[in-house]
Amino acid sequence: MDFKILSVNISEKKGTVKKPVSKIEINDKGVVSDAHSGDWHRQVSLLGKESFDKFITPSGRKIEFGEFAENITTEGLVLYNTKVGDRFVVGNVVLEVSQIGKECHGTKCTIFKEVGNCVMPKEGIFCKVISGGALQDGDIIEYRPKN
Repeated sequence: MDFKILSVNISEKKGTVKKPVSKIEINDKGVVSDAHSGDWHRQVSLLGKESFDKFITPSGRKIEFGEFAENITTEGLVLYNTKVGDRFVVGNVVLEVSQIGKECHGTKCTIFKEVGNCVMPKEGIFCKVISGGALQDGDIIEYRPKN
């Protein structure tokens, strides 16, 4: 099953919204120049437009891609229904799901303060990098369940 990248996003500091960029480069640590890259299991974060859409009405304002601090915004697959060990492939880039959801930091979090809520703790997914390369808006991701 394939789905699409709508936006690629980077932030220089943890706990802040990410800004859309034209292209991201992924290496063995995660997204180059992103605050969350490193030697750990949450190197790249993804959030689906399907999750964004749930927050548009309750927030009372338009939420921009990257505001929930996701590196990759997608459309066409309900990401939080994937499983740890599933893979996403775009050309040479291979990402493996390592965690679904995360701890919410509530009012201590810049994202929570700016948006009024955060979907990442429930519906965001995190991946470790198996192999790197470049990604950009419009790229098609192949979903490969672990089985």
